[in-house]
Amino acid sequence: MRRVVPTLFPSDPLLKDAAMFGAAIRAARTGAGMTLVDAAMTLGISKQTLSNLEKASGSVGLSIALKVARELGVAVFAAPAGDREPVRRIIINARKTGSGEGKK
Repeated sequence: MRRVVPTLFPSDPLLKDAAMFGAAIRAARTGAGMTLVDAAMTLGISKQTLSNLEKASGSVGLSIALKVARELGVAVFAAPAGDREPVRRIIINARKTGSGEGKK
């Protein structure tokens, strides 16, 4: 059995691009100790689709990306642009103080 090495969750909660979103997905998967193949089977998607999502390559539909995030415990928030920085700071401070649920 292949050993899964956990990767770090992105420190900034504002996922500015597909690569950062993919890094969050990979961190959640590896943090759960799941191989790419096991996670894909559990999620009901192909290994290639999950790999594309994690590497921000190819084309993965939004509904699939959100399903994968939800199933792996990655929350995605939508906030108006004017609220973005205050919300971001709240999340960062919660992580620092350990008051955030599911702290990574």
